[in-house]
Amino acid sequence: MERKTHTIDATGKVLGRLATEIAVLLRGKQKTDFAPYKDIGDFVVVKNAGKIRVTGKKMEQKKYFQHSGYLGNAKEILFKDIFKKNPGEVLRRAVYGMLPKNRLRAKQINRLSFE
Repeated sequence: MERKTHTIDATGKVLGRLATEIAVLLRGKQKTDFAPYKDIGDFVVVKNAGKIRVTGKKMEQKKYFQHSGYLGNAKEILFKDIFKKNPGEVLRRAVYGMLPKNRLRAKQINRLSFE
């Protein structure tokens, strides 16, 4: 199995559409010998993650929710705060949600990197 490295320029691309493109490459769905239980995806390097577009009012209204499991320990973080601090994290979270919820997800998301 040979893993290629795909370099994607995120300038002007919409967040969700870019995330689906990356998720397909990380899983290896474009390959002829794809099977859901195999980990045959490629490496993906994203450039200019800070220049991603978001549609609608997501920048002001979208929230990420976190809970530790303890009572009263729910946290909400606004999209714009995370985007300002680390734009790649927003894209990583979008791709992470699109990968299958199984043991392969941790390995696949590790092949995503930013420049």
